[in-house]
Amino acid sequence: MMSDVQATRQAIVEALPLTTSNHGEEPNHRFVYVPPAHIKALRLECNLVVGARGVGKSFWTAALSSQVLRTSLGQSIRDLERTDVHIGFAVSPDIDSFPTDDVFAHLMLNGASPYDVWRAVVVRWIAKAIDETVPVNDWSTTVNWVKENPEPLARLVHRTNQKLLEDNRYAMIVFDALDRTSNDWRTMDGIVRDLLRVVLWLKSYPRLHAKVFLREDQFDRTITDFPDASKLLSTKADLTWASHDLHGLLWQMFCNAQDGHGTILREKYRKVVGVLPSERDGVFQLSEEVKRDGPKLRGLFEEIAGPWMGRDRRRGIPYVWSVSHLADGLGRTSPRSFLAAIRAAGDDSIDKYPDYTFALHYESIKRGVQKASEIRVAEMAEDYPWVTRVMDPLRGLTVPSNFSLIEERWKDGISDVLGTASIDRLPPQHAARGWRGVRNDLERLGIFETMKDDRVNLPDLYRVGFGLGRRGGILPLK
Repeated sequence: MMSDVQATRQAIVEALPLTTSNHGEEPNHRFVYVPPAHIKALRLECNLVVGARGVGKSFWTAALSSQVLRTSLGQSIRDLERTDVHIGFAVSPDIDSFPTDDVFAHLMLNGASPYDVWRAVVVRWIAKAIDETVPVNDWSTTVNWVKENPEPLARLVHRTNQKLLEDNRYAMIVFDALDRTSNDWRTMDGIVRDLLRVVLWLKSYPRLHAKVFLREDQFDRTITDFPDASKLLSTKADLTWASHDLHGLLWQMFCNAQDGHGTILREKYRKVVGVLPSERDGVFQLSEEVKRDGPKLRGLFEEIAGPWMGRDRRRGIPYVWSVSHLADGLGRTSPRSFLAAIRAAGDDSIDKYPDYTFALHYESIKRGVQKASEIRVAEMAEDYPWVTRVMDPLRGLTVPSNFSLIEERWKDGISDVLGTASIDRLPPQHAARGWRGVRNDLERLGIFETMKDDRVNLPDLYRVGFGLGRRGGILPLK
């Protein structure tokens, strides 16, 4: 018969999916968790949402497009229940709703400004919403109609706003994955800047809203250097995850595990918190007290991982260690990395430590960080192919390291800085400044961190996956 600890380990593994990337698909409502810091980002009046890889930009885009999830979110975010949502750009192509990157490039090559292309996207959306007709044979036709019919366009938008007012409803268009619009920074800057101008245009209509999800490196550029951009900047929200948010998400997923696995983990919750999680519409939800209460969440993690990362307190506390060792160089830990590490720790504990007192062995948590690092490096290769190119020559290097040694390896392994670029993705932003420009880009991404003595260090999240060593640290992947 399976012991309580073995059953808990199996429940942990079964509760967490192999991947938390939804690729534009509707999220499972059992796993939708709203950190307090994300509530502002989901409000209708928030036009600009900024976040790093894996923090939830595409997740919230997909969640907002689901009527079921909007109804659920509407319990804590006013007006979402009465809002119709349309996707204006995203990872998953929808040629009738928005042009692909190739179509976008073709339209611009033929003289269309990004501003008119984005207004064409808006026009198709609102015309369909109120059952009116605009030319939709192809995107060139719609763009030309927008350019040549300023008064009919203005009247169409006004009628849409009036109808929504009469029906006591709102409408919102959401834009995500804008790095896919071009592989040239200046071109993409123009595309994003003009999109934000369109968002500002829509702000004149109280029932029409737009929300733009941006990567941090996109937002850091000159995309808001136009009149009245401050009206958008004042609504900006950052998608961040505090340590207690990550642990809260973990237990949201644990409590909603399927079959007997959920029963086992909810009983662990009851043992620590004192009561079972509440249930609403078939979904178990953590109490607001538990979401914000560090001691409660810390007690929950100690229940499955014990109090120490070794035999005594000198090795660290699992509740803290599991998050801090997954942080990037800017101190941010993504939910995707955290959940991947905990799942891998569960698998490793099953294989290697069947007789350990707690469900997660501390050495397994360390190996979980290795697995999360491997996943994170693969994700960076997807978004920033040039990163893999510049990190490969550094394998085997021990950090912290003098930058001169890193630069020497780059010069020996890569003939040209610009040769790091990918044909179909954005290159390093500051490649024109040489290797110091690349260093600056890696710091902005949280891969490099500069120490007080100017040496370069890497957080475990990237160091392990890219194969760099550190004395006394988690072993790098081979």
